[in-house]
Amino acid sequence: MNTALASLTWPRHTERLTVRPATTADADATWRFRQRADVSRWLTRASATLEEHRRWFQDPASLARTLVIEHHGEVIGDLMLKIEDAWAQAEIADRARGVQAELGWVLHPAHAGHGFATEAVGELLRVCFQDLGLHRVTATCFAANEASWRLMERVGMRREFHTVRDSLHRCGQWLDCVGYALLADEWRTAA
Repeated sequence: MNTALASLTWPRHTERLTVRPATTADADATWRFRQRADVSRWLTRASATLEEHRRWFQDPASLARTLVIEHHGEVIGDLMLKIEDAWAQAEIADRARGVQAELGWVLHPAHAGHGFATEAVGELLRVCFQDLGLHRVTATCFAANEASWRLMERVGMRREFHTVRDSLHRCGQWLDCVGYALLADEWRTAA
């Protein structure tokens, strides 16, 4: 787990979910939904086998930024929280270190449509802004992944860009991409 996340108290509980740092033991549970064609088509990395997924998932860099979503003790999804530096001019670059994060999420389709993703990402935003004191969060997806960008909008993120055929999909086609962001002061105002 990265040092910022390690400094927090885990697990986190929402009304219906538990969010906690992933462990190596979660690889098989996350494979159950990540290997599905309707899920993997949108993922940055789609492992071909369980063994390949385990190697990627259990890599210290992957584990350091991965949280799992549990419902009644079952892993139903995972979240990515990748803390990053913001762009800054050289003279003040030290003030921009570790002040923003890129977010990502995957939810088992069997649990879609119940508000679980909204609830989990809402908690992730609270962790980012309230607990970690971040300035800004971002998230991107293929424009055709409507469920993902609609989630970004539900949790209060604003669309910052829509690129045209700039992202090469594993199917061989160039696809559009959309990017969303939310600032800490925007989150506080909406909360």
